[in-house]
Amino acid sequence: MSSPTLTIERSEGVATLTMNRPDAMNALSLELREALADAFETLAAEDETRVVILTGAGRAFCAGLDLRELSDPSGAGRAFGRRRDPVAAMGAFPGPILGAINGYAITGGFELALACDLMIASTRAVFADTHIRVGVMPGWGLSQKLSRLVGIGRAKEISLSGNFVDAERAAAIGLVNRVVAPEDLMETCRALARDMASCDPVMLRGYKRLIDDGYAIPFGEAMALEAQVGIGRLGDIAPDQLAERRKQVTERGRSQNR
Repeated sequence: MSSPTLTIERSEGVATLTMNRPDAMNALSLELREALADAFETLAAEDETRVVILTGAGRAFCAGLDLRELSDPSGAGRAFGRRRDPVAAMGAFPGPILGAINGYAITGGFELALACDLMIASTRAVFADTHIRVGVMPGWGLSQKLSRLVGIGRAKEISLSGNFVDAERAAAIGLVNRVVAPEDLMETCRALARDMASCDPVMLRGYKRLIDDGYAIPFGEAMALEAQVGIGRLGDIAPDQLAERRKQVTERGRSQNR
C-alpha cells in the first residue's frame, strides 16, 4: 500500500504514515492526497490497525497544497481525481490519529494536522494559516476547528494575520498536547500509540466516537448521550470480565508508579 509519496509501517497495532516528498516540503500533490485517502480508508477496514501516526519526511510536516501543481496552466493539478479527500478519510478512521508534527505545518498542512485527534510537536514545529495571504478560503475545517481548539480570539489572531506560530507558543495556547526534542518525537508518539493500541479495541473506537459526537452537540445533550452509551456498554460486560479488567488496571498503575 506504500507509494513513492507515502510510506506506511505497521507494528503492534500501530500504523505510521510518512508523507514522503521532502524536497517539496511534503506539499499535497494530487498523488499524495489520493495516497493519504486510500491509506486511511484501507486502514479503517483493518481490525489489526487500531492507531495511526501521521508525520512528514524531512524538515516539514506538510506545506499545504502543491501550489506549483495548482498553478499549472493545464488545470490538471486543480482536479481532485476520484474526489479523494484525505481529511474526510481521516475523519472516517475509527481509531485515534496522532499527528507527529516534525516541522512546518502550513495552511492545508495545518488543516491536515488539525484532522488528527491530538498532536505531539517537535521543537522545530511551526504552524501557519496563510489562506488570507494566498487568497483562498479553507475547505478542510481550519476556520472552525482552530477556534474550538484554542479559542476564537487566538484563532482570529492566527488566521487573520497569517503569522507563524512556533512550537512553544502552540503548546502555550493548547494547539498541541506537548513539545519534545526532535530526536524524541517519533518514539514519544509510538509509545503513546502503543498504550492506546493496548486497550480494548471496541472501547477504543467507541470512546473516541463518544468524545467526538458529544463535542459536536450542546453540553446537555452530550451528557445525555454519555449516559445512554454508558448504560448500554455496562450491560455488555460480564462481572468476571469487569473484575479481571479492574485487576489489570491496578497492576498497570502500580508498575507505572514504581
